[in-house]
This record gives sequence, C-alpha cells and structure tokens, in this order.
Amino acid sequence: MNFESLPALNASLNAVAATLLLVGRWAIARGRESLHRGIMLSAIGVSTVFLGSYLFYHWHHGSTPFPGEGWSRPLYFGILIPHTILAAALVPLLILTVRHALRGDFVRHHRIARFTWPIWLYVSITGVLVYFMLYQWYPTP
Repeated sequence: MNFESLPALNASLNAVAATLLLVGRWAIARGRESLHRGIMLSAIGVSTVFLGSYLFYHWHHGSTPFPGEGWSRPLYFGILIPHTILAAALVPLLILTVRHALRGDFVRHHRIARFTWPIWLYVSITGVLVYFMLYQWYPTP
C-alpha cells in the first residue's frame, strides 16, 4: 500500500480543523449557539478522522526523520515538541469540554474551553507547519 499521500491528507485535515475552530469561536462570540455546536462537532469529527489517519500512517510507515540542517533543526523541534505534548494533553481536555457541553453544564464547559480551544488551535496549526517542514520545505532527497 502507498502511504505517500497520507501526510498531505493529515495536514489538510488539520487545516480544516483549525478553520472550523476559528468559525466556531466566531459563532459563539455572536451568540449563535446552534451554529457553534454544529461547527465544533464537525471539528471533533475532522480531528478524529485525522487522528485515525495519523495513527494508521505511523503504525505502518513509522516516523520520518527531519531532513533539515542548521537553524531549521532547533526551529523544527521547537515546534514539534510542544505540539506533541499539547496534542497528547488535548484528548482528555477535549473529552471533558465536550462532556460538559453535552450535559448542558455550560459554566464548566466555558471554564475548560478557555484552555482547550487555544491548545487545539495551536496543535492544528503546528501540525500543518510540521507537515510543511518535513515534506515540502525540507524534503528528503
């Protein structure tokens, strides 16, 4: 099986998730709760598909070493390390955030979403950056 297209798919899913997060934030800031709910559930769906595709790719392909040299290496790892740590922390945060929303406990939902949303946005955006650094800007020969 050819896995070469999965990193681009994963980056695209991250970009879609980031866009949905921004639209969802816009919707709730304007009091459009129903739109917010739909957009955020869509973001969860896209992020879940991303996670499945990401895990499938890495299970079958393994990791890809960073091919850049010089100043780009510390920059890459300076993005990758917090991205990875925050991505792992995001899963339980997201579960709690959604749980509170689905139970109608919007005080707790908002309290935790203030942390979950920026972490999720950061992870989505830096996921796209990691893709570009690995596969587009510093491709392996």
